[in-house]
Amino acid sequence: MTNYEKQLIEMIEQDTYIVSILETVEKLKVNDAWVCAGLIRNKVWDSLHNTITSINDIDVIYFDTADISWEMEKQLEAELKALFPNQPWSVKIQARMHLKSGFDPFTSTYIGVAHFPETPTAIAVRLCNNDIEIMAPYGIKDLFEMKVKPTPFYQKNSEFHSIYVERIKDKEWDKIWRNLSIEF
Repeated sequence: MTNYEKQLIEMIEQDTYIVSILETVEKLKVNDAWVCAGLIRNKVWDSLHNTITSINDIDVIYFDTADISWEMEKQLEAELKALFPNQPWSVKIQARMHLKSGFDPFTSTYIGVAHFPETPTAIAVRLCNNDIEIMAPYGIKDLFEMKVKPTPFYQKNSEFHSIYVERIKDKEWDKIWRNLSIEF
């Protein structure tokens, strides 16, 4: 385990709100469920900038091919809201996310996370037997070193690079977290 992984686990363990989120997701008992993206990224960047930003959404991903409907996502969001009310839950079944993005079908949550646009967002965490597990196809070094880079699917030579660029412009992360280094 790298020092960054230890740091991330410690940050999460010390944050009772995030631990509560992970415990709530674990109660769903759905296949390969993870909390990912902004909640984790923002926690680290807030800590490194000694600030607190608001939570826009709580991204929960999982993999299942039995029912990949939008209605199933909404049903699981309702279950999460019943377990932990007044939270901005957002559930996405990775078996259908390729339909939105134009990629080949994903075969796991790992493949879904690997297709996130930028490296510091391509991170997920979950509780498993009371231990925090980290899934980071590109590692977590960029997250802690505050480097925003496109993942391999969004590199300059790819047809998806414009999605990465627009996302970076829309998010305006560098106005919130001034120490970021953003690659275009």
